[in-house]
Amino acid sequence: MTLTFEDVKRNPAVRAYIQRADDSLLALGYTEHSFAHVTRVAKTAAGILRDLGHPEREAELAAIAGFLHDIGNVVNRTGHERSGALMAFDLLSRLEGDPEDIAAIVTAIGNHDEATAFPVNDVAAALILGDKTDVRRTRVRNKETIALDIHDRVNYAVTRSEVEVPENDARILLNLTIDTAVSSVSEYFEIFLRMLLCRRAAERLGRRFGLVINGQTMM
Repeated sequence: MTLTFEDVKRNPAVRAYIQRADDSLLALGYTEHSFAHVTRVAKTAAGILRDLGHPEREAELAAIAGFLHDIGNVVNRTGHERSGALMAFDLLSRLEGDPEDIAAIVTAIGNHDEATAFPVNDVAAALILGDKTDVRRTRVRNKETIALDIHDRVNYAVTRSEVEVPENDARILLNLTIDTAVSSVSEYFEIFLRMLLCRRAAERLGRRFGLVINGQTMM
């Protein structure tokens, strides 16, 4: 059976797992990982592949992987990429998804977390880019932590965030507008692992990764 993004998005079990996973992360003090995050990741991942001329089915698989990528947080934050991949395998198998499609999705989910992330295929590369570029003020849920947590501070500083795939350019760009009164530009490079992962993912897709902050290209 050919599963669509809408099939997965509307599935009651999927929606329950995403909501409960985010509830757990809220209790642990993490930034927002609910429907806003996974929907944005799905849209960005699929959009990158479409802009690069990949087959529509591959873009659809990237969207599904993006929507499902954090369900493993319902088990535990540690190892959520592995538990999430196993949960996605079970869910998609029950929905009678095509094994080749399931394999691509599960592989992408299992390789998206910072500690073990690697763009092992194009869907995984798109997922990494979609996930690691979701930097925005609305992800911060406890403003009291901004002064204490660099990740919250970096997110809260962002007033505009857009992933761009210019047609006549060899790069994939993350274009940010930040409030430097909240976070300095240099702090983005203190959490450089995310940018390194984006670089690797872009290279998998035949592009270079570029970070633009307040109109200035940083890398």
